[in-house]
Amino acid sequence: MFLRISYISSVSIVSSIVKEEFVLTTSPANTRHIDAIIPAPRQKQLHDIAFALSIFTIVYNIIEGVVATYFGYQDETLTLFGFGLDSFIETLSGIGIAHMILRIRQNHDATRDEFERTALRITGYAFYGLTAVLVAMAVNNVMTDHRPETTLWGVIISIISITVMLGLMYGKNKVGRELGSEAILADSNCTKVCIYMSLVLLAASGIYEITHFAYADVIGTAGLAYFSAKEGKECFEKAKNNIHCSCGVANPSSEP
Repeated sequence: MFLRISYISSVSIVSSIVKEEFVLTTSPANTRHIDAIIPAPRQKQLHDIAFALSIFTIVYNIIEGVVATYFGYQDETLTLFGFGLDSFIETLSGIGIAHMILRIRQNHDATRDEFERTALRITGYAFYGLTAVLVAMAVNNVMTDHRPETTLWGVIISIISITVMLGLMYGKNKVGRELGSEAILADSNCTKVCIYMSLVLLAASGIYEITHFAYADVIGTAGLAYFSAKEGKECFEKAKNNIHCSCGVANPSSEP
């Protein structure tokens, strides 16, 4: 009963917070040009905070990837294992974001360089590869009628991930709005995809742990595959031009 109440409450709270952050991030009233009057020391401080958040994201994703794949393998839960693999790919994406922030800090008007484009293409291929692996393993689990031993760790890890990602989204959004940086705001907005994938993990793990519905883990894996394919496509779109993120917002064109 406690697990059921916690699961429903977590989904409701996260949905309302994500919706509120989406409005704050995408509202034109919350963006401004870097040429606005911001003291140079404050600009440096904000760029340092943005870079620190990107480094934290990289480190967190590595830890999350190790923990999720370990328990996913031990408990034979495909959704959790796939979630862990996704975390490693998000680490590659995070390296590109960190590089982008360094570029913006040095020259706000510089366009996306070859390092970022290469990182995006590599990340895109990795997401497509993950999609293929998840689909193949999901089909195999259906054909063999495989079921996880337990999905409790999926519930725990997803709740931790949602909490951390909401904090990162808030921090990046706050820095981006103060700097008037559409690139940082776009990165904040794209964090929602990580939250959605965590919600998929929470839903699949929570439903299986409560009801032992046979296909909950497979359906959760299919959900991760969908978002993985979507992220892969977006990586290649961003590598071709200077758009930042197409996660439900208009692609900004005024900032590289």
